[in-house]
Amino acid sequence: MSTASIRFLMCPPTYYDVDYVINPWMEGNVHKSSRDRAVEQWQKLFHVMKEHAVVDLVEPQLGVPDMVFTANAGLVLENTVVLSRFYHKERQGEEPFFQQWFEQNGFTVHTLPKDLPFEGAGDALLDREGRWLWAGYGFRSELDSHPYLAKWLDIEVLSLRLMDERFYHLDTCFCPLANGYLLYYPPAFDSYSNRLIEMRVPEHKRIAVDEPDAVNFACNAVNIDRVIIMNKASDDLKQRLEQVGFRIVETPLTEFLKAGGAAKCLTLRVTESVQPLHHAAATIESRTIQLQGHLLDSGLISRALDLVSEGGGSFQVLNFHLGEQKQSTSSAEIRVTAPSHDVMEKIMSQLIDLGAVAPPQEVCDNPLEIVTQDGVAPDDFYVTTIYPTEVRVNCEWVRVQNQRMDGAIVVSQTPEGVVAECKLLRDLRKGDRVVVGVEGIRTVRKTESREVRTANDKEFSFMGSGVSSERRVELVVEQIAWELRQIRDRGGKMVVVAGPVVIHTGGAEHLSRLIREGYVQALLGGNAIAVHDIEQALMGTSLGVDMQRGVSVRGGHRHHLKAINTIRRCGSIAKAVEQGVLTSGIFYECVKHNVPFSLAGSIRDDGPLPDTQMDLLAAQADYARLIQGADMILMLSSMLHSIGVGNMTPAGVKMVCVDINPAVVTKLSDRGSVESVGIVTDVGLFLSLLVQQLGKLTSPYQLAQIVQTVQ
Repeated sequence: MSTASIRFLMCPPTYYDVDYVINPWMEGNVHKSSRDRAVEQWQKLFHVMKEHAVVDLVEPQLGVPDMVFTANAGLVLENTVVLSRFYHKERQGEEPFFQQWFEQNGFTVHTLPKDLPFEGAGDALLDREGRWLWAGYGFRSELDSHPYLAKWLDIEVLSLRLMDERFYHLDTCFCPLANGYLLYYPPAFDSYSNRLIEMRVPEHKRIAVDEPDAVNFACNAVNIDRVIIMNKASDDLKQRLEQVGFRIVETPLTEFLKAGGAAKCLTLRVTESVQPLHHAAATIESRTIQLQGHLLDSGLISRALDLVSEGGGSFQVLNFHLGEQKQSTSSAEIRVTAPSHDVMEKIMSQLIDLGAVAPPQEVCDNPLEIVTQDGVAPDDFYVTTIYPTEVRVNCEWVRVQNQRMDGAIVVSQTPEGVVAECKLLRDLRKGDRVVVGVEGIRTVRKTESREVRTANDKEFSFMGSGVSSERRVELVVEQIAWELRQIRDRGGKMVVVAGPVVIHTGGAEHLSRLIREGYVQALLGGNAIAVHDIEQALMGTSLGVDMQRGVSVRGGHRHHLKAINTIRRCGSIAKAVEQGVLTSGIFYECVKHNVPFSLAGSIRDDGPLPDTQMDLLAAQADYARLIQGADMILMLSSMLHSIGVGNMTPAGVKMVCVDINPAVVTKLSDRGSVESVGIVTDVGLFLSLLVQQLGKLTSPYQLAQIVQTVQ
């Protein structure tokens, strides 16, 4: 295109000033811009532009000082313009003046829905070869505007998410150049957008700027053929651009930087041609979800909308029904939009975890794919969570059986009807039908009334889902003891996952007592806890340290191997008890009181004990068997075993993780279950306090017996 045929629209800075704050650059600069210096800088830019193109002017208007930034007037392609819908009310007054100019100059004008922000060529930049349109979103323009651009301009739209509030418009950090080159600041974008850029622009044509150039708005430049007009560039950047054939023209625009704009913001190219590779294409995807519950006071609606935004999508609340009474639930219908199918799937997976579901009329059946290789799921299989899950089959909701984390959902037809169940990848068999995608899936989340959520007296709440600090340990122990007594007296099930630290910290006698008094129904651990417990029972030491005096015993480092050898001679822990060799300790109590235990081996195990399961998959299956039906799981200083158990435990099971290492308890608390709590403390101290507190309690069962006796 010849210079004479290239046209730009500019607006004189007659009324320009920083009158308000709508971006970070304006902060501290209100009414601190020099009008005279701004006019002088604008005039210099105007004359530079006229040397390379024809410049048309739009009449400035009183009351809209940012009208000088004509890039935001709209997006022009050939004789069509999509008019801007400004995000901030401070700029919305510009819209009729720009619309009038475009209509008077023969453009076909498209206007977006009233509440759908889109800020023109500030957030939409044509590839300079005319192959596609780069469109930004995240601060000023909504992702939902991009399908309109694709339709009205008949061009492929590539959506880029902006992450740095300093670069609130795409043109502040992204500048397509002639011959397929790109000048941009990668940290301004999320990882998905950077991957998209790298897929479309070859590495040798990507010119990434450093932060000093970015904050000088080097990317907010005007490119006309081989000329780049900008506020300022470092010597290094100028050299890199010159090496690939561009000529840099610097013209200071510091007064306009105070409002967050530079050369590109001050100009709008109104002669744009296109040779698209793809017509009317936008990769964005939209879905509608429903949420129900105490959406406001539980913060559920805020968490859902934050997940959408943080995940790279946008949303529109279509309907919201607020419960009229404090015990009433609310409901919301939300339209979620994402820049691609992959991003949408990630967002939807997280929303499903919150209890979101597609409207029933939209999904009758879950998509299913057939397993073609044993132990290998289809690529897009749904990964399960700890929460009770239902899938849509034959337009009905079917509860998934054997709920656990990190599995696939297999749907099968049985004589009793349709069955859906969680299966680990290794258990999948050729021919299984596996749920794929996230359509027609919902997690069943408990909806509690305000009274239950705020109760803190008799209801066991585990102090929310979090990590308790040292000074709250005694309070939490009281709550745990109360719940343990309830579980035991009603014939429930408590499972302990324990590491060797229980022995080292003097907790063996307390855990033994819990087993003896009927509080423990299963014990999970590794080879080490059993070895050290047995070493202490046989020799009074743990890892060669005298547990009474706290000092090393001469030759004590051999004790653990001697303990292993003794049990191996007997044939098993149970046989050692039967033969009278093992007469005390945790595992002695397990054998005497018929409490099942499972020991999972590892590569570091000495011996191992005959009871230790060295087949990892068999050990996992044994763990899963023993935790079935558990009401509570008490995890005592065993990071790997605890995390493994946490992953195979469904929501609804109360979990207590005790460890001196905050990272361990945080890991378990972060699993998302509201029934879990982490306690950062010495595990021996915790067990001592727990046993003491249990001794103080009188259970409802005992109380009833006392009353009956008195009567």
